[in-house]
Amino acid sequence: MNTDNWKWFKYSELFTIKKGKRLTKNDMIDGNIKYIGAVDSNNGITAYISNDEHIHSAGTITVSYNGSIAEAYYQTEPFWATDDVNVLYPKFELNKYIALFLCTLISKEKYRFNYGRKWNKEMMLKSVIKLPVTKQNTPDWQWIEDYVKNTLIPKLPQRAKDVWNNNFDTTPLSNKKIKLNTDKWQWFSLSSLFTVELSKGDIKYNLCQKGGVPLISAGESNNGTVGYIDTFGDGVAEMFDDNKLTTDMFCNSFYQPQMFYAVSHGRVNILTPLFDMNKYHALFISTLIAKEKYRFSYGRAVYSNETGNLKIKLPVTKNGKPDWKFMENYIKSLPYSKII
Repeated sequence: MNTDNWKWFKYSELFTIKKGKRLTKNDMIDGNIKYIGAVDSNNGITAYISNDEHIHSAGTITVSYNGSIAEAYYQTEPFWATDDVNVLYPKFELNKYIALFLCTLISKEKYRFNYGRKWNKEMMLKSVIKLPVTKQNTPDWQWIEDYVKNTLIPKLPQRAKDVWNNNFDTTPLSNKKIKLNTDKWQWFSLSSLFTVELSKGDIKYNLCQKGGVPLISAGESNNGTVGYIDTFGDGVAEMFDDNKLTTDMFCNSFYQPQMFYAVSHGRVNILTPLFDMNKYHALFISTLIAKEKYRFSYGRAVYSNETGNLKIKLPVTKNGKPDWKFMENYIKSLPYSKII
């Protein structure tokens, strides 16, 4: 791609920029409205709420100016954005193809910003973006749309194409409907189900050689994965076998289906099952563990000894043992279980 003939445009020429509004977790009411946070995955979605006092329109772009700075996402439905996010309302006809192109360019600007130099609304209004142009020196939106449609999309892996086309198989593995009634469930400490150990290594991800092994750190999204590596640059991280759970200092919990590296600075705990765990059990349990995260914060992190002492309530058999079959069947009864 040759950008020599592209032109610079101010964001203020292309967009009306509005700042998001903070909503604390205590004030959130569960619902189906997307809450967009300053994160680097899941299209910026951090929660689903029913609060509707400060809703932004669909067909806009959200850009984090704090936290994961310059992460840009196209929003196809009305949403609430946190105050660490700027919302870009286009002054032109925006579609998903043009949005994908713009979001990619916007995210390339993140190297310019950091904790001490945020990309706030005032700075964004003065910022510029380089775009292909028509003979009239206006943004060539048609060229951008055609490029994404005809060049980028056909090169995507099949699964990525399915995501792009919203072509998901929501069919469950089992058509049997299973209701959850926790009245007769019993409490189990994690130490009675897993051995718990704290990863002792540390690593500087930006100095690693990129590869195919997940590197797990603290985080509430992307399965705790911050990157994929093969060899280390500066620092050491431990490699662990597959089929384990990980938890971090904030009690985020994920199933790790393949071998992985983990670091200690996020207080990543490795949970090795004392039972014959499969992915369905793992998803059931990791979801319950994550429900305990309200107990912890940056000032009260969960450490290895506390992780082992955490208790979760599980369905049980007649002899009081965890009912692994019920857990597996329940997960299999859920939509999307066929693609787990």
